[in-house]
Amino acid sequence: MYSVSTPESAFSGRPEHWHQIDWRRVLRNVREIQIRIAKATLEGDWRRVKQLQRFLTRSFCGRALAVRRVTENRGKATPGVDGETWSTPEQKWQAISRMSRHGYQPKPLRRVYIPKSNGKQRPLGIPTLLDRAMQALHLLALMPIAETTADRHSYGFRPERCTTDAIEQCFVNLSRSNSAQWVMEGDIKGCFDNIDHDWLVRHIPMDKAVLKKWLKSGVVEFGRYQATDAGTPQGGIISPTLANMALDGLGRELEAAFGEKNTKKSYRTKVNFVRYADDFVITGISKELLENEVKPLVIGFLAQRGLVLSEEKTKLTHIEDGFDFLGWNVRKYGAKLLVKPSKDNTKRFLVKVKEVISRHKASPQVAMIRELNPIIRGWCYYHRSQVASETFSRVDTKIWEKLWRWARRRHPNKPRSWVKEKYFHSEAGRNWVFKATQAGKAGQDAFDVKLYEASQTKISRHTKIKAEANPFALTWELYLEQRRNSVMLGKLDYLTRIVSLMRLQQGACAFCRHALTEETGWHVHHLLERARGGGDQLYNLRLLHPNCHQQVHHQKVSVA
Repeated sequence: MYSVSTPESAFSGRPEHWHQIDWRRVLRNVREIQIRIAKATLEGDWRRVKQLQRFLTRSFCGRALAVRRVTENRGKATPGVDGETWSTPEQKWQAISRMSRHGYQPKPLRRVYIPKSNGKQRPLGIPTLLDRAMQALHLLALMPIAETTADRHSYGFRPERCTTDAIEQCFVNLSRSNSAQWVMEGDIKGCFDNIDHDWLVRHIPMDKAVLKKWLKSGVVEFGRYQATDAGTPQGGIISPTLANMALDGLGRELEAAFGEKNTKKSYRTKVNFVRYADDFVITGISKELLENEVKPLVIGFLAQRGLVLSEEKTKLTHIEDGFDFLGWNVRKYGAKLLVKPSKDNTKRFLVKVKEVISRHKASPQVAMIRELNPIIRGWCYYHRSQVASETFSRVDTKIWEKLWRWARRRHPNKPRSWVKEKYFHSEAGRNWVFKATQAGKAGQDAFDVKLYEASQTKISRHTKIKAEANPFALTWELYLEQRRNSVMLGKLDYLTRIVSLMRLQQGACAFCRHALTEETGWHVHHLLERARGGGDQLYNLRLLHPNCHQQVHHQKVSVA
């Protein structure tokens, strides 16, 4: 049986430069402390929580991992007001020693604006790399607490959760014949910009002095300094978690007022709560209940945090009229609830496709296809868990119309049949396939590049994550590992990884040594648990029978 020997560390003792850091050890140490923080939080031992947080934020492993995060994400080349970037190993290594609480003073944020879907602009505050690293460091110590104390049905900016989980919970709340008929769509006005600083300092369990400095660091806009008296700026690594923790508790207050799950009071009122970041949906038995009892409770809850509901976006809607949430339209047609891509979301997608086509008026066909494909595929994959087949077909028609106009415009003096033969082809019994031939590199044959069609996307139902699942609790490790396996099935590189593991294990289970077949099925097992810092590298994975996988976790045996 094949066995993988993990790479040995190239050093003994403390590393002396960036490339000597043993990242497996770093990840394992950090995750073990995070698990202990989550456990202490669950037990209410806040003194122990504070000790562990202090230890993690001052440890070498915590600081190294924070530097790694800010130098590997998409914003790594975006500087703050100091213009500094950490692009070399030497700069990253020096940054670790600079991350000290003593004498730390954050610099002001660099203000930039990005466009919103409603035509307005969203302000972002970009911290310096050192401030980003410090935020990432303290987030390592804060995240286990945030996950342990979060509302059950909060899904935004949380590990292992996504928008699809939120919309599936909406389906659970509204799909039955005796479900609530009225919905309050809530949106908080300028949530990130208006959270009360005093409330954050009093209630967020982290280093108060450091938090105060971040909140009061100010911003630089057009070369002028402006003080920040409220809010946690969008653009900071820790800001989404701070905003989540500020809004956590609303679900519990609603349960206290209108009944917890499966109580007689909850059956009478049918008040259910789903939140994604600052957007939320609350269901109720009647419009009067939502207007006269639920809404005042929400307003009072937000007022304590310096926040108000957006009158423009907060609506009371009957389920038969439907409502939009996270790019989907949720509506009951008779007794059947359907979740479809919303008209606004589809329209924005088609506008984006049109802009790409317009930019390529004189470009080669291959170049345009290569830019369009990830846009179309990404939008389709986002919606493929819902009732989207009809929308996909309609989108294909709209895109075909735009491509046909694009092709005709390029050759105004050519007949339609000539244009069709040049740009649209027949393939596998399908006509009007938009594709082109890409010349191969030296020594390689030419190959076809074709446009991805939305109707090619197969509908794949999503299984919602369990509300209590905590990635920092070992009791949820097996469940989350199995859930990641199902998510991996939708990834393009999944089959390649499975084939590689099958070859390495000679088609046998790494635990019982019996054959793995389509009938028996298989699970992907992590030798070093993800909760302890294990990754998805091939040497850390094994294929096991589903039953063997459960035995390994229950008996805590090794399959290496």
